Amino acid sequence: MSNAILEQNDEGVICVSGTLGFDHVAALLLASEPFFAGQADLAFNLNSVEKTDSAGLALLVEWMAMAQRSGQGICFQEIPEQMLEIARVSGLDGILPIV
Repeated sequence: MSNAILEQNDEGVICVSGTLGFDHVAALLLASEPFFAGQADLAFNLNSVEKTDSAGLALLVEWMAMAQRSGQGICFQEIPEQMLEIARVSGLDGILPIV
């Protein structure tokens, strides 16, 4: 399993890649903090996420809370099917801002 990585592309979209699991999300949460210090709305693209579990979904929920506290809009693009299934089972699929 590869570590999770955040990279902002030229359009301002934050691309998430690697594994979003229990062993990786704490470091990813810390790495994401600078994005929540601005005023711009945030878009996270999860197309390159290789594997995820409920910790990955918890990370998305925490990012939503951080965006709300900082007054920023947030959306998630290309969420992996594995994560969508976890969201459906947990009842979170209706609150995730998926585009």
